[in-house]
Amino acid sequence: MNYLLVVAHPDDEVLGAGASLHKLIQEGHNVALCIMVGKAAARANLSDTLSEDEAKALAMLGVEKTYHADFPNIKMNTVAHLDLVQFIEKCIEDFGADAIITHHPSDTNDDHRVTSHAVQAACRLFQRRENIPALKRLMYMEVLSSTEWSLDPAADRFVPNYFIEVGKEGVELKLKALEEYKGVMRPYPHPRSREAIEGLAALRGAQAGCNYAEAFECVFWRE
Repeated sequence: MNYLLVVAHPDDEVLGAGASLHKLIQEGHNVALCIMVGKAAARANLSDTLSEDEAKALAMLGVEKTYHADFPNIKMNTVAHLDLVQFIEKCIEDFGADAIITHHPSDTNDDHRVTSHAVQAACRLFQRRENIPALKRLMYMEVLSSTEWSLDPAADRFVPNYFIEVGKEGVELKLKALEEYKGVMRPYPHPRSREAIEGLAALRGAQAGCNYAEAFECVFWRE
């Protein structure tokens, strides 16, 4: 399977699915990452070495293929929807994606929502292009400090229905990869703290009856 993870910002991939990406790669699947925002403007907590931080984190997880866009940070809603969709479509085509993982459309971070909506449009590419194979699955991930802050009572909040067991060692690897992003981790009780990330993995594992897990909301699954 070719898994394409589409995220708004560098570090989202580790927060949402870092341990799962590593496990998928270990199992022999192909994984590529599509990052919509390449720079950290308006993100004062991140270092000036973001590209280097990202490379170190991805190397730790085993992700070797990355697509970078340069859409404006915290301003993705100012970009034409078609431009976002077409960039993701190019990634789908080039990588031959079978499955896509992206943000939940009810995240409180606007860049996350815009990315999710663009992915939803792009995932229909196979219906418009005969040479593009049909996607087999689309899944939403949860990103602490955003997904749990879904405050709109009218929105459909993240409801996990698919769990990937990652074990304590997978959680530790995820935390080490996150630490490569300087300025991302915070002291507890911030959601991007070691305690919160480990606690969420423990909760999701208990919820699914397994040994630590990352949770996803599967939108469709096609065999």
